[in-house]
Amino acid sequence: MSVTGSLVLGLGARAGVSEEELAAAIDAALRQAGLGPARINALATLDRRAAEVGIRAVAQRYGWPITGFAAAALADVDVPHGSGIVAEATGTPSVAEAAALLAAGPDAVLVLPKTVFPRSTVAIARGSNDPHT
Repeated sequence: MSVTGSLVLGLGARAGVSEEELAAAIDAALRQAGLGPARINALATLDRRAAEVGIRAVAQRYGWPITGFAAAALADVDVPHGSGIVAEATGTPSVAEAAALLAAGPDAVLVLPKTVFPRSTVAIARGSNDPHT
C-alpha cells in the first residue's frame, strides 16, 4: 500500500511495547517535527509488528491505518541511518525510516529522520504530492 502525497509515520518497536509508551514516543517525534497527529495519514511498520496489540492500539488512538511491510521489502529501501543491530534482529537495517519512505511512495523524503526512544523508533516521510510541501 502506498499513500503517495501524504505524511506517513514509520514506527519500529521491540516486541510487546505498550500503547502508552508508543504514544509518548510518537507525540515527542511529532513535536520535534512540528506536526500534529491529524497531518499523519498512516502508520507503517514491519509486518510482524503490525499485528501487535500496542501498535494496533496506538494506530487506533490516532485514527491511522496500519501498513506492514516484509523485512525484505524494507531492506530494499535506501535509508540514511541503517543499523546493523536492527538488521540482525529484524532482517532489515531500517524499520521506521524504510517503512515511512516505502508507504509514502516514489520520491518520498524524510521530514523527520529516525528518532530513537528506549524501545521504539519513529520517522516521518512526505510523499512527493503532499499538498503541504
